[in-house]
Amino acid sequence: MTIHPARLAAQADIAALLRGRAEPLRDPDAPRFADAFDRYADARIDLLSPAEEQDRRNVFDIALLASRLVRATDWAAGYAETRGLKPAYFGASTGGGAALRAAAGDPRIAAVVSRGGRPDLAGREALAAVTAPTLLLVGARDGPVIELNQHAVADLHCPHELVIVPRAGHLFEVPGTLDRVVELASDWFRLAFEAPQS
Repeated sequence: MTIHPARLAAQADIAALLRGRAEPLRDPDAPRFADAFDRYADARIDLLSPAEEQDRRNVFDIALLASRLVRATDWAAGYAETRGLKPAYFGASTGGGAALRAAAGDPRIAAVVSRGGRPDLAGREALAAVTAPTLLLVGARDGPVIELNQHAVADLHCPHELVIVPRAGHLFEVPGTLDRVVELASDWFRLAFEAPQS
């Protein structure tokens, strides 16, 4: 697991951008979110090393990925510059499932956003235990993943929303679709971070 702390000091809250595989500099989300999240601390987290990623079983090992995300969250909670911040998760593909599994039963998590994610892989019990407001974003041309997300929604008891992004495929490669993801995720996090503590 590798943590890339982009901005951690003197920020309002922290958003973790998750990847179930390595090479974060190739992640199309990274530069867009770096700009959109300039009011927050943010960290990109590679949940697998390049070597681990070569075994595809690791990419779908949600228990492993989620356990590493919990470790990263615990690290941030104990780090002087971030211990007072509310964490939120943004995960793509299997990172979405890992984010939901890690958020299950953890009241520290302010929000979860899954982009083209596999929330079904988190498991029904974990989904039912998530309390953080959860936004599921899926491309309109990603039929199988739409169906998986629709099934997962039935197990979520937290505030949640499933948004189908027009024209987008699984990787949101159509111009403008990833920008829409950034807009929706930013608004979701802003509302969660500004919500009063219970």
